[in-house]
Amino acid sequence: MIVTVTFGYENLALQKPAWQQFPYWNKPWGADKAVDGLYSDRSADGGQCTISKDDQQTATWRVDLGEVHSIRLIKIYYRTDNVEWDSSNDYTARFLGMSVYVSNTTEKNEGVLCFKDSKYTRTTIPNTITIECIKHGRYVIYYNERLPWVTYPAGYSQYAFNELCELEIFGCSTSGVFGKHCNVPCPQNCQEGHCDIVNGTCLGCVAGYKGERCKKKYVFE
Repeated sequence: MIVTVTFGYENLALQKPAWQQFPYWNKPWGADKAVDGLYSDRSADGGQCTISKDDQQTATWRVDLGEVHSIRLIKIYYRTDNVEWDSSNDYTARFLGMSVYVSNTTEKNEGVLCFKDSKYTRTTIPNTITIECIKHGRYVIYYNERLPWVTYPAGYSQYAFNELCELEIFGCSTSGVFGKHCNVPCPQNCQEGHCDIVNGTCLGCVAGYKGERCKKKYVFE
């Protein structure tokens, strides 16, 4: 789900360890560039963007938040080469079809899908994108692919790229809280103290309790 508002959460990704699948060696385009807080120059020469190797069928980038966090929004600033973002900009084709996952491991298939682009064209895809992603997890994974046996929509690039100038993850850095200011305690009996970052409903209950806020005790007969 794409949203157009940003709440008062912390950027959990800033300066955290990052990794990408096919880096350019000896170039200033490492995975860390997508979490350095800099994205005023969205060109290769600016040295503020992650750029992966050419001619690859898959492109994966991830950031390690260090521990499981409660996430609200993810914001992606893609490479533009500092020219107008429209259908004549080649980088729109590289952004199409991208996905974002949240996982407790480094594997996207062991996590949950937050967003998958299946409708944008080179004319309509926005830059920047803000994704609503109400999840808990340690890793956020950006993924795109251009597999040889798949027919992609018109306008997609031939190969897959990571060209992220910044990926921001907004949420609560403190566990066991929710709300737009991360100052409301989760219900007492939530499993591992995790609750929905917006409404505070538990994502699971400790043994012996049930219900959205884990207030009801099981009655064993």
